[in-house]
Amino acid sequence: MAGLAIVALVFAGWRKTARAAPRTPRAEPKLRRPRVPIGIAESTVPLYKPPNVIRRVLSGVASLGLGVVIGIVSAIVIAFGSAFLVITMTDLLKS
Repeated sequence: MAGLAIVALVFAGWRKTARAAPRTPRAEPKLRRPRVPIGIAESTVPLYKPPNVIRRVLSGVASLGLGVVIGIVSAIVIAFGSAFLVITMTDLLKS
């Protein structure tokens, strides 16, 4: 299996890339657009202001609720999966 994987990687490396590299001319191009500098605007920005207490509490409650819901759903899935596995295995032992 490892040998086949190496062979597949070698063959995959020989393919062309999705984006072809642009061909660079050997000589200087005869027509060249003039380079125009790009203007940069410098302005001050307001300093970081932390969120207020209500927003922090709401985000904490929301993350706690999401954690509880995800935990409940994963516990149900694991419980049903393990129950199905145990029932199936015990039925196989009986037959």
